[in-house]
Amino acid sequence: MRPQVATANARGQRLCYTAPETRRIRPMTRFISCTAAMAVTLFGIAGANGSERMEDGKRAYERVCAACHATGVEGAPVVGNKSDWQQRSDLWEAVLVEHAEKGYLKMPARGESDYLTDYDVSAAAEYMLTLTHPELPAD
Repeated sequence: MRPQVATANARGQRLCYTAPETRRIRPMTRFISCTAAMAVTLFGIAGANGSERMEDGKRAYERVCAACHATGVEGAPVVGNKSDWQQRSDLWEAVLVEHAEKGYLKMPARGESDYLTDYDVSAAAEYMLTLTHPELPAD
């Protein structure tokens, strides 16, 4: 129990003040408050990163992947056409990303693009799956 000094203001409202010997608790309270605020901020940033990743995936898709996946060149599954992805979407997203990174069947590794990073490839794959199957949860 913290010692408190009770007084009243001009309106007769009771006011409590923490006694001087308990004021050392205040820095810890500030620390906890700041830590909680930082956690909320970081959580908000993490939530924004999801949409940022989708934007990155969209850019990579438009620059490289759309050349085949927008029209179905060489039998590539068309983004948004669920029947084209029917067998492929049963695979884990990680397997699809691996196929995109290393190549699979007629699809060249990274869509024959030397400048796409692993992040770009996985973000583009996630973007294409999200457009095609928005109802499915992400890995």
